[in-house]
Amino acid sequence: MIKNWILYFIILLLFPVLFFSQQQHKEFVSKKDSLLPGTATSISFTIENTTSENKVYDIHVETSGQFIVPIITKSEYSVSAGQSSVYIVPLRIAAECPQGNYTVTLYGKEKNNGDPLIKTLQVIVSGSKKLTVTAINSPEFVKAGETISSSFLLKNSGNITENLVLESKNAIVDTGSQLLLLPGETKIVTVSKKTNPDLGKNEYFNLNLSVSSADNLKENQTAYTTTKIISVKPIEDDIYHRLPISASLSFIGMQNRGVYHDGFQGEIYGKGTLDKDNKGQLEFHAVSKNPVEFSSFTQYEEYFINYKRDNFFVHLGDKTYTSSYLTEFARYGRGAEFRYNFKKISIGSFYNHPRFFRDVKDEFNIYSTFKINKESEITTGYLYKIPRTEDEGFSLNRLNLDSNAHLPYATGKFKLNKNIDVSGELAYSKTERTEGSAYMMQVLGSFERINGNIMYMRSSPQFAGYFTNTSTFNGNLQYKISKRLNLFANYVQDAKNFKRDTLFLAAPYRNYLQYGINYKYAKKGSLMIYNGYQKYQDRLEPRQFDYYERFLRVTVDQQIGAFQINAQTQFGKTDNYLSDFNGNSSFYTLNLAFEKFKTSFNVYGSYAITSRYQMKNEKQIYYGARVLSRFSNNTYLSIFYQNNYLPEEYYNDRNLFEVLFHQQVFQGHEFDVSGRYALQRGQLGNKDFIFSVRYTWRFNAPVQKIAEYTTLSGNIGNLGAKKIEGIRLTMGSHLSVTDKNGNYIFKNITPGDYLLEIDRSTTEINDIADIPLPTQVLLTNKENIFNFNLTTAANIQGTVQLNESSGNDQLGFAQFQFKKDKKKKESIIIETSNGEQIYRKVGFMGEKFDFTYLRPGNWNMKIYRNGLDKRYKISMDTFSFLLNPSETKDITINVVKQQTEVKYQQESIKVGYNEIKRKNERLQQHIIYSNPWYIRLCIFTNNRE
Repeated sequence: MIKNWILYFIILLLFPVLFFSQQQHKEFVSKKDSLLPGTATSISFTIENTTSENKVYDIHVETSGQFIVPIITKSEYSVSAGQSSVYIVPLRIAAECPQGNYTVTLYGKEKNNGDPLIKTLQVIVSGSKKLTVTAINSPEFVKAGETISSSFLLKNSGNITENLVLESKNAIVDTGSQLLLLPGETKIVTVSKKTNPDLGKNEYFNLNLSVSSADNLKENQTAYTTTKIISVKPIEDDIYHRLPISASLSFIGMQNRGVYHDGFQGEIYGKGTLDKDNKGQLEFHAVSKNPVEFSSFTQYEEYFINYKRDNFFVHLGDKTYTSSYLTEFARYGRGAEFRYNFKKISIGSFYNHPRFFRDVKDEFNIYSTFKINKESEITTGYLYKIPRTEDEGFSLNRLNLDSNAHLPYATGKFKLNKNIDVSGELAYSKTERTEGSAYMMQVLGSFERINGNIMYMRSSPQFAGYFTNTSTFNGNLQYKISKRLNLFANYVQDAKNFKRDTLFLAAPYRNYLQYGINYKYAKKGSLMIYNGYQKYQDRLEPRQFDYYERFLRVTVDQQIGAFQINAQTQFGKTDNYLSDFNGNSSFYTLNLAFEKFKTSFNVYGSYAITSRYQMKNEKQIYYGARVLSRFSNNTYLSIFYQNNYLPEEYYNDRNLFEVLFHQQVFQGHEFDVSGRYALQRGQLGNKDFIFSVRYTWRFNAPVQKIAEYTTLSGNIGNLGAKKIEGIRLTMGSHLSVTDKNGNYIFKNITPGDYLLEIDRSTTEINDIADIPLPTQVLLTNKENIFNFNLTTAANIQGTVQLNESSGNDQLGFAQFQFKKDKKKKESIIIETSNGEQIYRKVGFMGEKFDFTYLRPGNWNMKIYRNGLDKRYKISMDTFSFLLNPSETKDITINVVKQQTEVKYQQESIKVGYNEIKRKNERLQQHIIYSNPWYIRLCIFTNNRE
């Protein structure tokens, strides 16, 4: 009993077959098995003999697919009277068998009476995807300007036709982006890349090929090759570390209020490091005196130099000096500043003699900063101001110092968490007659949906800092409802009393609030609607405007093709305090921008009906345009025109008409010509003309010698070459030719990394160096010697030979042939290497291959299967040999079809079992194979029953 159950178990392991009783034979026959391609398996048929006589059938098996082949096609089979037997059919499923449904049919004919027997069974061959991408050939190097061509082998080892998408991110796929690869098919795809002929230095280029299925682009396979690109126009490394400097000379003319002035102005500017490690940075600037009245379009006289290295900084000369926001926010002058940073603490100080502020003669500042962490710190400092005694009665703000002022202060900024930053300042001032204080606080918040900041500052009436007797409040808030919709609000209240420099005029006093929504209705379009109020008051006397206005504003931004359009409409009610009347203020503005033929155009137009100024419901029109054309990288022309400006902008210098022309004559030499009609700051109607002609020279001044020129010499030895004289060698842009003894020398070479190469047009066609060329040489300041030899090249040639094998009286799986596509050829990959160089080729069965122009020496050849069918065996997959000069080595690669044996024995084995549910019924089934085919089953059991 135990032996019987063990027998059932082993049969189930060996063959995917289910056994059923005679009453279940219909279900058994209709069973659909799922078969894997590239495997040997079996299916079974139930044969019943319901007669009282034994029957013997002549049986043969056929299939509906050419890639499904029965291992045993014909046999005799006996079924005892009244018995039911299972006939097992071994099958071989080819790896390239397509996915789908197939039919296996068993035909039988009874020997005695000729009764036919036909049994069919449907089987399913499952789909199998197996795609491989392998880089098989790529040049080791190419010259700049040549094309890199790399070959990749695509092999479909599955049974599904692959519709492939080919892509290379940095090169061109020569066969196109689509490829259909049949099951078992192999194709070679070439990817190429044209290199830059003007490459300045040698570099490596990684070329790739990505392959994915058209129905699943996310899953892809990528193979890479690497090729070295050798520069043919190398940029020589400089032996000096240099500092970029520009020097210019300008001729400036100006018609100012009917008076003409002109003259020359020189400028020199430099910024860079003084050592090759880029640790010490130097910056300097010198501008001579302005020959005309200063404006925003000319430069003022300035001289400074500063130096920074690691934690140290020093500045001498003109700049805008700052102690803190409350004490001295921005004061342009001539002085000196020093700063040194320790790990956690930094100290610094400055002296400043203001140039454009008459209230202060000199000021001194000293401070120290303690860094709590990367984003939090505390600073304490002391500012000392000395007033001008000679101009005691003059003060722009009527808040002049009465005596020397002492201003201690403390500032801090803290990051409370990842969303909130807080900063603030406390300051105190004391003179001989007054005391004052000021404070400032600012909070910034940034969350997933809401962002905003708020700042408040207040100074007392007697505070002697930058702000006096004033307060200011600024804030903005933005709430993100969705990706397209935002809510926002802004509030600004300017400080009224602050001690600005007199070089520029101050902007009008503003107090405004606006709030609204911003809706992005399209990818290239947005709509903004906001409401609010604004108060503008002129700071100059006599005042040109002073009004309070409530408004509704709508702005649309839209890109239509090449055109960028901005349209804005504003409706408002204005209370004019200057003229004491109320009225409407409406604005309609349109901006249109586009670019064509390397030229950008910007056109502007605005129509206003306003009650802000001298007249009620005054009509105003503003329009203008700017055209910027880049004729080349070295030449551009800009033309600008605007008819007028809003009165609120009259504190600035304003362009009415401008022409700018720039031309780079050659490398480092430039000319600029400009001409302008402008309204000077503080003027509403008087126009001035300014023109300038400027020449600029840009150069790199040597500041440190970092290397010395060196030489490379050597000898080319003769190991069988026809000649070694007159051979041309190149190294970058340098050239050398050998003498009759093979000696060469390169002189005056900058130390560095180079590639040494032989010009093969000066050698015999089969001559080859005994080292790989081009070869990398590293030149140092010492003597550099490099020797090598010239010999004659060797070759390898051979054949991939397919040998058929046959058995005498045994059947093997390898003996069964499939009808295949004539175009399909089995192939292998042949790799040849000498340890320094590797060459690969695809070899096809029965065809020849060769490797030419090989360097003599020890070579190894290795054979790879490349998805070769399992039935094929490579007899020897490794070869090692010595190539002598001028030798041609013959190699034969033998591929043999393997024979897989299935052995049988000539004894019948009865397999039976008892049904537990039916105690009185005993059924027995026999697995009987016609003489001489019986499956040998090895059963190991204990001797007990």
